Amino acid sequence: AGIESLWTVEHVAVPTGYRAQYPYSADGRMPGPEDSPIPDPLIWLAYVAAATSRIKLATGILILPQRHPIYVAKEIATLDVLSAGRVILGIGIGWMEDEFRALGIPFDERVARTEEACAALRTLWQPGAHAFKGNHYAWDAIESNPKPVQPGGVPIVVGGHVLGAARRAARVGDGFFPMKTGGERLRELLDAMSSECTRVGRDPAKIEVSTAAPQSLDLDAIRRLEDLGVSRLVIGPPGFTRDALRAGLDRLADTVLAKL
Repeated sequence: AGIESLWTVEHVAVPTGYRAQYPYSADGRMPGPEDSPIPDPLIWLAYVAAATSRIKLATGILILPQRHPIYVAKEIATLDVLSAGRVILGIGIGWMEDEFRALGIPFDERVARTEEACAALRTLWQPGAHAFKGNHYAWDAIESNPKPVQPGGVPIVVGGHVLGAARRAARVGDGFFPMKTGGERLRELLDAMSSECTRVGRDPAKIEVSTAAPQSLDLDAIRRLEDLGVSRLVIGPPGFTRDALRAGLDRLADTVLAKL
């Protein structure tokens, strides 16, 4: 048992005094001040790839509708080659309308753009040259190289805490990451994912489920998540300083890892 993967977050920009409600906190605000450093996740993971050899490198999540899929296909495939096949592409639709407005991307198109981009990525990661035609992205036959090291391309994990995200994971994902969701709500999301899998002819057991670890790091709570079908716990940073991070990792080692 141990740390299997490193997950990064993304915001290209944080508008001052943003009006959108952050869905994972009681007060609707993101952790930390608005001017907190949020490094580009792919550049950050390339740095980590050079310093490691086994840990998986995951975006948790990349706001996919804010990026053109041709760029994403190239960047993710390159990172997969550099890391010898250790990349997990976690994607989400985004929640901060102010950020979309700053980028000039229609907020109400983000779901359709995301699902279309997932299809485009899988197309571009196949051997050879490929054309693509969708409502938001379209191009004639192009070569996109390198291709990912992982057979079939980099796994795509769909993030989100609503029923639509669960169903999207069933349609386009290799995994589902419902973030900070526990108990009955998590069961509801997994049931929705399973039902959608049945509708589209997929096996829900083939979709890997990750979720945020309970803040208490209580071992019984962790085992209950495992019983629901969760196979990976993602632990958020315990603070925004080096000392706080080190203390949090020590607590994880003493509270959970030593007992597994």
